[in-house]
Amino acid sequence: MDAKMIGKMIAGARKKISMSQAGLAGHVFVSPQAVGKWERGESMPDIITLNQLAKILDVDLNYFSEKPSSPNQISEIEQTIPEVNSLTDSHQPQLLTNFSGNDLANTDFAGVVAHHLKFNGSNLGGSDFTGADLTGSSFLGSNAREASFQGANLTDCNLSATDLTGANFEQTILLRTKFYALGLAKAKISNTKLTEVKLSKTDLRETVFENCVFEGVDFDYSDLRGLHLDGQTFTGVLFHNAALNETSFKNATLKNVSFRSTFALTNKYYRTIKTICFDGATMDKLTYASLKGLGADLAKVTLM
Repeated sequence: MDAKMIGKMIAGARKKISMSQAGLAGHVFVSPQAVGKWERGESMPDIITLNQLAKILDVDLNYFSEKPSSPNQISEIEQTIPEVNSLTDSHQPQLLTNFSGNDLANTDFAGVVAHHLKFNGSNLGGSDFTGADLTGSSFLGSNAREASFQGANLTDCNLSATDLTGANFEQTILLRTKFYALGLAKAKISNTKLTEVKLSKTDLRETVFENCVFEGVDFDYSDLRGLHLDGQTFTGVLFHNAALNETSFKNATLKNVSFRSTFALTNKYYRTIKTICFDGATMDKLTYASLKGLGADLAKVTLM
């Protein structure tokens, strides 16, 4: 792969979603200077970082391996924003469904039924998506502070590098929804079933979860320190590589839940497990045995 070509393609995709070099750097845990070097072709990200960049910039990984067929192709890539024309109702006319880069603060989208919308690099602060069916939509690098997704259908949606501070997810349909590198401080997820949801590299320390059911959820590399998940139900959930210091599962129900690290089990990790509160929790024998082997305090746990 050519470093200069890769750099131009990174820059083009970044500019398309109106993200700064510093913003992109923060999501892949490098310095803004490193991003600048990539875009100037002075160095290249490794393949793991390229995979992360593809997710954050909403492009296929193959995007970085495509060679331009003409000198103008890079500029065309930078300027072109794909349109998605499929709506839920096949009888409706094809419409522009790409709202990337727009200022849509406090916009009323309540009850909208439209799939595969794109809100990349958009200002959606305070917008109302109550009851909307947004299946397959993309929210990438956007501001959605204080937005309401109450009762919305977010099946197969991708919410990456988006600020969801104070957002409302009451009774939201979260099925195979992807949350990546988000700001979820003071966001509230309540009376909701999360199914096959992935929360990657997301700070959840100030997120409020109330009366939720978690099935097949993956908290990959997310920060749950001090988070209260009391009284909620977890089935087939993975807490691999998550920060769990002082996390509380009081009176929760856990079945087939894994807390094991995919890396070496260090003394620090064992100490972390000991800080988790499981008082009053109910769990199956396998989850119990796994936690017991990690040294968790299970004195007040009930077996199923």
